[in-house]
Amino acid sequence: MNTPKQSLTKVLVANRGEIACRVMATCQELGIATVAVYSDADINAQHVQQADEALYLGAAEAKHSYLDVDKILAVAKQAGCDAIHPGYGFLSENPTLARACGEHGIAFIGPSAEAIEQMGSKSAAKLIMETAQVPMLPGYHGNAQDDATLTVEAEKIGYPLLVKAAFGGGGKGMRIVERHADLQAALDSARREAQSAFGNPQLLLERYLISARHVEVQVFADNHGNAVYLSDRDCSLQRRHQKVVEEAPAPGLSDELRQQMGEASVRAAKAINYSGAGTIEYLLDSQGRFYFMEMNTRLQVEHPVTELVTGQDLVAWQLSVAAGNPLPLTQSELSVQGHAMEVRLYAEDPANDFIPATGTIAKLRWPQGAGFRIDSGIAEGDSITAYYDPMLAKLIAYGADRQQALARLRQLLRGTELFGLSHNLPYLAKVLAHPEFAAANLDTGFLPRHQPELLAGSQPQLAAAVASLLSCQQPQLGFRLNAPAQLQQQWQLGEQRLEVALTELSDSVWQTAAGQQLQLLANGDSPRLIVDGQPQLLRTHQHGDSWEIQLNQQRYLLAPYQHQAEAAGACDKALQAPMNGTFIANLVKLGEAVSAGQPLVVMEAMKMEYTIKAPNDGTVAELPFNSGDLVSDGTQLVALAEAEA
Repeated sequence: MNTPKQSLTKVLVANRGEIACRVMATCQELGIATVAVYSDADINAQHVQQADEALYLGAAEAKHSYLDVDKILAVAKQAGCDAIHPGYGFLSENPTLARACGEHGIAFIGPSAEAIEQMGSKSAAKLIMETAQVPMLPGYHGNAQDDATLTVEAEKIGYPLLVKAAFGGGGKGMRIVERHADLQAALDSARREAQSAFGNPQLLLERYLISARHVEVQVFADNHGNAVYLSDRDCSLQRRHQKVVEEAPAPGLSDELRQQMGEASVRAAKAINYSGAGTIEYLLDSQGRFYFMEMNTRLQVEHPVTELVTGQDLVAWQLSVAAGNPLPLTQSELSVQGHAMEVRLYAEDPANDFIPATGTIAKLRWPQGAGFRIDSGIAEGDSITAYYDPMLAKLIAYGADRQQALARLRQLLRGTELFGLSHNLPYLAKVLAHPEFAAANLDTGFLPRHQPELLAGSQPQLAAAVASLLSCQQPQLGFRLNAPAQLQQQWQLGEQRLEVALTELSDSVWQTAAGQQLQLLANGDSPRLIVDGQPQLLRTHQHGDSWEIQLNQQRYLLAPYQHQAEAAGACDKALQAPMNGTFIANLVKLGEAVSAGQPLVVMEAMKMEYTIKAPNDGTVAELPFNSGDLVSDGTQLVALAEAEA
């Protein structure tokens, strides 16, 4: 006799942004009521609007809202929820929440507190994996955390090595150390970031493989002793240990290697009596040997690519397992078809060391197309703040094979319109267009190795010419009857001044000083640009007197040039806060002589540390902030007096 399938009735989603919207979508398909929680910064957020109910948590800072276990539980009980889904990040790998849910009779949609604790400590996890016969990298995973011990262990391991937060993930508290001289600074910085992100400064050390791939396996287990693996993923393209592009299945793996990695991952899950969705992450060397890195005891950001190639809804699996049901499929019933690829769309400025960006989304258009999937938590008019992770959306494409998936993902990026703040869409387009990526020549050094070419090739002068033409046109893109034969303007692009000189050749055709012929024609919401007879991909948006130009998947924000931008006495931007955030530490003292490039102070924003360095030699004249102080974008964090001759 078949046992009736159990079901949850009301789920509180203890998260925000795209993952909250993603979880709610599946809940609503299954007829499960949803409750959103929100902070002061998220009153009008999309996940709040999508939920059946929404309840207030607290202040914008995560520690006062999304990271407050007591508040989450109180809201869940107030709303009559029988389960809590933590999403990823925030409390998703916090055993305190998982344990508290059990104590209050609420299902935690994730593994047990004990499993989270075992895998939450990367040091303890590695010991368990050794027992489960999962291959390991040489490293130090001990409890002794003094500098002397870590220095001795680092010498035993050898360089390059990786300093890594023992708790948490997402690239936080992680530093590559190439030589002994850099070790102490890496330990100090990693500790601070680990404490800030995970509340625990404990570190581990492991050998760093220079040309390795990052390949992970999606596992799923239930409370009836069943465990399976659902495809593998390649996540090798990373920047600052944050994944940028993910795909499934991982290209170039033999069937034998896939099976070995999958079976090792199931052993790992069973070793801790795991339940729910989890990911076992490995480093794969050039000889096809794989080494355990860590286990993420939650749903991964990149889970959509696995869903597309397996045809399974992993959130639905989570909900079913949390309700007490066995896994819906056995290993032999699972199969992989086609290929899927995902990129993470971030609010950040690639031209300025990828510093996270804030602002208001002035215009947003997602394209429609075969094989397209967009997981997003944003809409036109939304404000992006400095309080949370800067990821805006995940753009995903599916195809019959890798070539078709890549072609579709390129088209998806090409058709996306996003205005109002800096973002990495142009950078992602260049990554996907790179011939080495198309050839699947992947490793964790791919992005650093190709960074110069991925950031090069801009067309600021042409963008400025477009802005000049737009600024003297009527709304329907018709030039004034008295349009001048000569058009001269100056534009500000960051710190750069651009001078434009255009000569009118004929109706709507202009020539630049460099001899290019431009033609600007009406084309729906955006004009159509032809340069020397060749059509260009152009989208535009006006902000007052300024223009945001997206030209051939490059972004330019052009403002009319103002001479006061060069005024003497303006604060050196190199010493300003690049965004709103929290001041972490002064690394120098008042009166100290410093040299160009020397680290001066550290601040944190959007869960990342940023070190402000001296732009020139000088003497520290002012240190106006202390640890924990909130700082605003553009605030001077340190003052330098010129070095005496």
